[in-house]
Amino acid sequence: MSDTFFTAPPEWRWLVIGYFFVGGIAGGSYVIAALLDLFGAPRDRPLARLGYYAALIGAVVSAILLTVDLTRPLRFWHMLIQSESGWPMFKWWSPISVGSWGITLLGLFAFVSSLGAVTEEGWLHWAPAGKLRRGGLSTAVAVIGMVVGFFVAGYTGVLLSVTNRPIWADTNWLGLAFLSSGISTAAAALILLGLARGGAATATTHWLARLDSGALVLELLALIAVVISLGVVASVWWSAWGALLVVGVGLLGILVPLALHIRPRLLGHVSVPVAAALVLVGGLLLRVIVVLSSEGV
Repeated sequence: MSDTFFTAPPEWRWLVIGYFFVGGIAGGSYVIAALLDLFGAPRDRPLARLGYYAALIGAVVSAILLTVDLTRPLRFWHMLIQSESGWPMFKWWSPISVGSWGITLLGLFAFVSSLGAVTEEGWLHWAPAGKLRRGGLSTAVAVIGMVVGFFVAGYTGVLLSVTNRPIWADTNWLGLAFLSSGISTAAAALILLGLARGGAATATTHWLARLDSGALVLELLALIAVVISLGVVASVWWSAWGALLVVGVGLLGILVPLALHIRPRLLGHVSVPVAAALVLVGGLLLRVIVVLSSEGV
């Protein structure tokens, strides 16, 4: 038996699960928005802007969830600043410190990109912000922010891997599973937000659906790799958790949305939003199962 079974659980519950879920969407949203910004057509602009807004809101919500979960929330700034000197504090060996800076940087880049987006939409008339929509500065912000977004989307899986608990520390594939899930749930969220807000080009929505399909395939392969790599530790999932993983995540959260993306005529005009909604449910269930099944051991 793995020695991870003899460690005490960190007692992570719904606030941390929410942080993992929303953080993945925030990171994935910035990645998608930056891709549309850098390589998209003019018709993609509305969803690119929406992606930046979603990334900013998601980063703020993630930071709030992470802060509230602390034993002493009012001391949250100690994760970023040295109390003695007031200088920034970065502990590269601490997953919590690295993650805190990741969310902070994502929020910063999303804020800068959102300033350019609201200027482009005519909501803000400020000349310096207008420079963030075109030229070398906007490209640099989008590229660096995209790297940060990739990191945040997959970071939570890596965080679990360095935590000495059953499942979490017994596989090296959780980072890829959470990264692909973060991109997939972000694409699904942007599909739903674009449809609700209106103005999103049909071609852009179809591109998001194709991106979602690719991310779902990668997520499925990563989850299969997780189960295989766990070996005997996978016995933790020989329970209701395993059934929920297969049915809730594998079937309803991955395979059914894939079928709807590939054959949108199955449900007519509601195929795309139904697929997106199922992806979001599956992404949340994945994090619930991974976190709580290990916590209960």
